[in-house]
Amino acid sequence: MSQVEVFGIRHHGPGSARALRGALEDFKPDAVLVEGPPEADAIVELAGDPGMVPPVALLAYSPAPADGDRRAAFWPFAEFSPEWQAIRYALSAGVPVRFCDLPAANQLVAEEEEPPEEGIRLDPLGWLAKAAGYDDAERWWDDVVEHRHGGPSPFPAIAEAMAELRGELEPAAREEQREAHMRRTVRRALKEGHERIAVVCGAWHVPALRAKVPASRDDRTLRGLPKTKVAMTWVPWTHGRLAGRSGYGAGVRSPGWYHHLFAARDRPIERWLTAAARVLREEDLHVSSAHVIEAVRLAEALAALRGRPLAGLDEVTEATRAVLCEGAELPVRLIQDRLVVGERLGAVPDRTPMVPLQRDLQAEQRRLRLRPSALEKEQDLDLRKPTDLERSRLLHRLRMLDVNWGVPSESRSKGTFRETWTLLWRPEFDVELIEASAWGTTVRGASTARAREAAESAAALADLTDVAERCLLADLGDALPAVMRALADRAAVDTDVAHLMAAMPALVRALRYGDVRGTSTGPLRTVVDGLVVRVCVGLPPAITGLDDDAAREFLGHVDAVHGALSLLADEGHVERWRRALEGLLGRPDALHGLIEGRLTRLLLDAGRLHDVPDRMARAVSTGAAPDRAAAWVEGFLAGGGLLLLHDEALLRLVDGWIAGLPADSFTDVLPLLRRTFGAYPAAERRAIGERLRRRGRAPAGRDRPPEDDVDEARAAPAAATALRILGWESPA
Repeated sequence: MSQVEVFGIRHHGPGSARALRGALEDFKPDAVLVEGPPEADAIVELAGDPGMVPPVALLAYSPAPADGDRRAAFWPFAEFSPEWQAIRYALSAGVPVRFCDLPAANQLVAEEEEPPEEGIRLDPLGWLAKAAGYDDAERWWDDVVEHRHGGPSPFPAIAEAMAELRGELEPAAREEQREAHMRRTVRRALKEGHERIAVVCGAWHVPALRAKVPASRDDRTLRGLPKTKVAMTWVPWTHGRLAGRSGYGAGVRSPGWYHHLFAARDRPIERWLTAAARVLREEDLHVSSAHVIEAVRLAEALAALRGRPLAGLDEVTEATRAVLCEGAELPVRLIQDRLVVGERLGAVPDRTPMVPLQRDLQAEQRRLRLRPSALEKEQDLDLRKPTDLERSRLLHRLRMLDVNWGVPSESRSKGTFRETWTLLWRPEFDVELIEASAWGTTVRGASTARAREAAESAAALADLTDVAERCLLADLGDALPAVMRALADRAAVDTDVAHLMAAMPALVRALRYGDVRGTSTGPLRTVVDGLVVRVCVGLPPAITGLDDDAAREFLGHVDAVHGALSLLADEGHVERWRRALEGLLGRPDALHGLIEGRLTRLLLDAGRLHDVPDRMARAVSTGAAPDRAAAWVEGFLAGGGLLLLHDEALLRLVDGWIAGLPADSFTDVLPLLRRTFGAYPAAERRAIGERLRRRGRAPAGRDRPPEDDVDEARAAPAAATALRILGWESPA
């Protein structure tokens, strides 16, 4: 007679995995059915390939959804997942293995959300733990299953407990469909002649699979279910994504700890605390063998006091904190990240089904020696080196496809030949690559097509300039002509000066750094030349008559264009821009105080103004409205207080103006002043305050403050040394 054994497991439980492996070896099934999407039956044999290294996940995705909304779902497996151990057992024993859950084609169809689970269905383990006198379901499960070594099989007791919990509960709609399909798969296996069938599923489903339900009822449940076309593959996964705190988590709070419990068959506590000590030593923290021995004793003592069969994660964490970390919390967090969660990135064999874009990226990663990692890594690139330049282009092309494996950061080097990236591979990038494969079969081809589409659909001129800059960074020469045409056409008809100014910085950056990468920027130069002329001509009418909010927004455009032209280093354009600013200062009544103050500062820094103290005196005189005077000061002083520290006359003017404000006016302008001075570094604020304090102590009638007094006799040796260093003759 045929025999069907249903093994109720906890997903990603090391104790369940170990017990299941032993139970399968005792039962010796001739077919193994595992909870999972049956579309994966065609690729399940890849799990036995030596190149398949967990954690990995089955990925189901809709290749071409009719509504354009691509859907995907993951079924992750770790080394300590019972389902993974069942698959590996079946493959090694030459036993057929199939998946028996509801097909992904049905599960990926968008439907109305079911009401949230509640009561026993929401947390069955919590109810069992409460009945056993535990207030923590995880701790109860660890004690009765995960920390067990030897003894009778736990599966009969688990099945009995779940039967009691389910009782008279009616299954939810999706749950009923899934269990109906599991029963149908068991019947099909029996019909094919298998006599010893092992079914591995979540413990909650065991009573439903053991129930005597007519096939006709299951057929009615499954008839007419909506479905969609799906494709299936394996993808690398990470321990971090198994954790409950991560996006595609499977509810495992401590995958690194569970992996250790599964892998360390003997003395798991000693081995764990030794590994924790190694992590701390790698960070130059002093931890001795005596610390480890004492921590082991403390963990075991805590477990004995709490009546636990084995010290759990709580006990080893407390022992780590008290002994290895000496009460410090930061080292404990380090161990949490490195060991308890333990970022481990799996791998899949080369013969795994992939879209061509994925294969091309893998080839590029191998060629450029850029290995994906689940740990954040900083990568410095020197663009003068061919390999680093190609790495940079690859990362920029992936960003064009919204695959942000690398995120650029500000390089520590000031040279234009340096880039710094932060690299972190996430499993969902495989889904994004599959989506991006609609643009092409190679990274270069797909990013080129994506750039052309982005240029066609850009809503604003600034969006187009961003696309142009990214094309140059990614060396997408095939897309650049189309992007340049769209950019030139949009710039020619856009009459909004603010739009033109917002577009200029990205174009100038692209033009400035294009030569560094060996990219042709001829068409881009033509666009930039036209923009500079149009901005300078259109600036006077655009910048006059602004209210407070508009003036503050326009100030950002002025600063951005000024910085861009300085970067471009084209004397003709710089001179045209400065003349435009000088023309604006010739009619200050039409300017907002914030704008006038900023233009004054820019021209002062350029050496074009020599009457700034007089201008400031007029701006903050008693006849000027306090709010306009405060705006002028804010615009002039924004960006740092070094000017006040080194120009005594300006400091005196600002100090005198603030001191002379009436009480009600001072209250009105105080928020503006605090915004201005609050942006200065603390050291500059302190130096300005000290300078003003000393001025307040100066004796009456003295023209210069005390800090300007110089003891010439004491200063003479220092002055002579400085002159010798500079190569000048020391004064007689």
